Amino acid sequence: MKWPKAHRIIRTIYPPVDLFEDIAPPEDWEMLVAAEARFNPRIRDTVGNLALVPAARRLAGPTASLVMAAFTHVSKSRPSRFSDGTYGVWYCGDRFEVALAETAYHFERFMRLTREPAADADFRELCAGVKGDFAAAPQDCLDPEDWGKGQIFGRQMRAGGRDGVVYPSVRYPAGMAAAVFWPDCITLPVSQARQFRYHWDGTRMTRYLLHGAREWVHI
Repeated sequence: MKWPKAHRIIRTIYPPVDLFEDIAPPEDWEMLVAAEARFNPRIRDTVGNLALVPAARRLAGPTASLVMAAFTHVSKSRPSRFSDGTYGVWYCGDRFEVALAETAYHFERFMRLTREPAADADFRELCAGVKGDFAAAPQDCLDPEDWGKGQIFGRQMRAGGRDGVVYPSVRYPAGMAAAVFWPDCITLPVSQARQFRYHWDGTRMTRYLLHGAREWVHI
């Protein structure tokens, strides 16, 4: 599979990590982090768990931190459709509408589970090419709410050497989505495109605002 331009939307709280932009070879990163952590104990939290990504599959260069964060900051408390949270996945869509619909769903889900009052949250769009040996997800992995079979399928495909999974977007069926298992399947540089503000009214996400625009877009 090869998409010249894929769309991903993330919260704007992800900090850049200079290590991934550096000229140091990826196989030396653990050593550099260990040395830096002696003087800055927070460095490991900032970089994440490098052991999750083999040196040969790491990505370095301009904007690499935007990619690596998806694979080094993981938690079993944050599972997804094709991961139980023990490894990272870069989710993206073949068009903006896919990324918007998917992130709107997850934003609503989080706000509902945590019983948040009405609030706004800022997001940004990332655009980059995606390429690799991707498996097509079977229909039973596309349940709107149950991710169990998708997580089993994702784990099997990743262990079997596939680079990711491609599937019809569950939230925007007219488009396609991809779950990318490794950073080196993403083409640098990543373009930091538009920025958005999502509005949660206490019950659902009702609209979003493109930063710089005057009018909210109702959904």
